[in-house]
Amino acid sequence: MAVPRRLVSILLTTAACLVPFAVAGAPAAAAATPAAATAPAGTAALTLAQGTSVGLHNTYDDTAAFPYLAQALDTGASLVELDSWVDTFTGEWKVSHSNPWGNGNNCVDASTAADLYRGGANKDLGSCLDDIRIWLAAHPGHAPIMVKLELKAGFNANAGFGPTQLDSLVQAHLGTDVFRPADLMAGYPSLDAAARANAWPTRSALAGKVVLEVIPGTVEQSNPFDTLWTDKEYAQHLSALQGAGRLGDAQIFPSVLGAAAGDPRTRYPDASLRPWFVVFDGDAHAYVDGGIDTSWYDANHYLLVMTDAHNANPALSDTAPSQADATARVAKLAAAHASFVSCDWTGLPAVLGEQLPRG
Repeated sequence: MAVPRRLVSILLTTAACLVPFAVAGAPAAAAATPAAATAPAGTAALTLAQGTSVGLHNTYDDTAAFPYLAQALDTGASLVELDSWVDTFTGEWKVSHSNPWGNGNNCVDASTAADLYRGGANKDLGSCLDDIRIWLAAHPGHAPIMVKLELKAGFNANAGFGPTQLDSLVQAHLGTDVFRPADLMAGYPSLDAAARANAWPTRSALAGKVVLEVIPGTVEQSNPFDTLWTDKEYAQHLSALQGAGRLGDAQIFPSVLGAAAGDPRTRYPDASLRPWFVVFDGDAHAYVDGGIDTSWYDANHYLLVMTDAHNANPALSDTAPSQADATARVAKLAAAHASFVSCDWTGLPAVLGEQLPRG
């Protein structure tokens, strides 16, 4: 009998649980004025694919810098990352770094903007999305935010936690704030064709909107029994919805994970799935120092997320470089055609709020 995918994922997890943390008072950095409440005039007229924004790696997990997720958004960051686990026992999409059975994060149960900065944390994915929606409503005109979802152990569609259910969760908590695959594809035969035509709306038109990408999780990737990773499973979901005339139900863009030369979509044997991928995600050092032609992504108006900004040569501090060095690094990666630059520079709101032309 086949070993259940979910059980194998849990057994492969390196940490069985997290110690719950107490929510402390807001640090000085979190109280800083947001660095970029709106897209600067120089980038507002650019499409989403023509600009470069900055965001925070594992935004939910740095509770020392940001006891509340809203404080991370207050920096002006335009990318936040949430790691999620399927919990079939409690019926939740848990949010934590390494505990599949418990929430460990800075999300709260907020109903109003004031609620974002009070109350107990450690809530599920729906509450994290609520925090983002409520924060955006309190900051009209903010540049579009990329929400990067890592499904640590992948989907579990057989237990009712598949792409359809994730779409429903996103729609229930973010509503019309989401820029969906169908919104990009409108009038085009595929997402790829729409991206290559630069059909992305301008950044000003997307103000207050959320774009979601989903990537395979670290546990999923190390699971020898898992042959259907998140990226492929969600692309198949998009294809099925399109065939059923229901593409508008989809809320998320699947991402090709891992820097590679050429067109990395060739890794998918089913060529019909390749046009569903217009978002790519990988290490900044691999992209800019590994001989990869990143201009290909820009020329085709694909979104390119460069992670670990500090890793590109010359290496910088992963948490606290000088503002000058961090600013120069973001400019370097923007010139190297990044759409989003991901970092752990929590104390540099002036850098996190940057909006630059791409290329």
